[in-house]
Amino acid sequence: MRFTVAILGRPNVGKSTLFNRLCGRREALVDPTPGVTRDRRRGKARLGDLEFDVIDTAGLEEVASGTLQASMQEQTDRALAESDAALLVVDARAGLTPVDRHFAQSVRRSPKPVILVANKCEGAAAEAGMIESFELGLGEPVAISAEHGLGMADLFAALACLMPDEATEGGTESARTAGEGGGDGEAAEKAEEAGPLQLAIVGRPNVGKSSLLNRLLGEQRVITGPEPGVTRDAIAVEWRWRDRDIRLIDTAGLRRRARVQEKLEKLSAADTLRAVRFANVVVLVLDATQPAERQDLTIAGHVIDEGRALVIVLNKWDLIDDRHAVLAALADRLEQSLPQVRGIPVVTLSAVTGEGMERLMPAVARVYDVWNRRVGTGPLNRWLREAVERHPLPLVKGRRLRLRYATQIKARPPTFVLFSSRPAALPETYRRYLSNGLREAFGLDGVPIRIFLRKGENPYVEG
Repeated sequence: MRFTVAILGRPNVGKSTLFNRLCGRREALVDPTPGVTRDRRRGKARLGDLEFDVIDTAGLEEVASGTLQASMQEQTDRALAESDAALLVVDARAGLTPVDRHFAQSVRRSPKPVILVANKCEGAAAEAGMIESFELGLGEPVAISAEHGLGMADLFAALACLMPDEATEGGTESARTAGEGGGDGEAAEKAEEAGPLQLAIVGRPNVGKSSLLNRLLGEQRVITGPEPGVTRDAIAVEWRWRDRDIRLIDTAGLRRRARVQEKLEKLSAADTLRAVRFANVVVLVLDATQPAERQDLTIAGHVIDEGRALVIVLNKWDLIDDRHAVLAALADRLEQSLPQVRGIPVVTLSAVTGEGMERLMPAVARVYDVWNRRVGTGPLNRWLREAVERHPLPLVKGRRLRLRYATQIKARPPTFVLFSSRPAALPETYRRYLSNGLREAFGLDGVPIRIFLRKGENPYVEG
């Protein structure tokens, strides 16, 4: 089990900026608005040669029970319970507040070791705040600037004292290089590609995305509420289903672009679109009481354009009386709006009651396997000859077009190259005919298919 560090502090002291610095890339949303972070977010951190898990948390505040802020506080408490140590972050430029003092007193009672971190320490304006922070009774503060990467060597030294010996190889040399902060982002991306199945949950606001994730996990892992827009960050959670590692990603709701005006919502939307781009399978959650609205179909189209496998979930199924009519209307809308992808799996369920949940992950596994499917070159070209015989290519300027050869160049999604005598002249209707034929012949229902046309002879035949 990796050593885990929770980042605590009141709102807007720079916790998410420090989280991003330790992870080596922008994982959490950062904005001057207080309370941007609501759910706890776990990431893999590296500082010098220290490798550990880090948890970003919502700002610590004194709140009334039963409120959204109380749920945020509960997420922070769980983060502290899951961690081996904590960083309590204060704003050196702003100085201490009563909230800082209250929660310093609270973490002092915790059995977990706590490191006091004075952030935003660049410049003379922070000196008074640095001196004042000694009053919290947590020892000498570690002065840093998470935004500019200052003080990371001092933070390395403080963390190294708490970690097991096997996590601190390299000692002095690592302390000198720790100021660079974070790990190799590109290497981390490659590791993710070879790692667990990346499953993003997307949809309009308030359709039940977070409730669905909590139901899958069997715990209140992310905050839910009746008000739209509770989720802001894309929250990733490691999970295991049967014998398969899954990385579940809960995302912020996507509204129509014309309605997105605030900077923070734009950041949340960008974070969601990034989650789609790096996902393997995307679960698009629809509200069964208002299925297949224009924005739902726009999101589905974006998922297909990105080449991701798609599963549609009709949530709140327990509220539907005429279920046959709802399914028929959805099928009609999908046929009209997404004719390029036939057979998208649709799962009906209720995240609140649990009805139908047992059908979701098998559907995800099936469409993921199709998304990874490869077709042999021999069967592919036999199919191509038969397809052309059934429906001959059209004449262009008195000469018939020719399709010479086909090969699959990649999966994820299935991508094919067809070599033609005049690729630019092939009608779009014939391309759709080939796409539908590929889907039917090789069981590629429900995933995007990409077909590229190239000019030339069969490149695999000599002469």
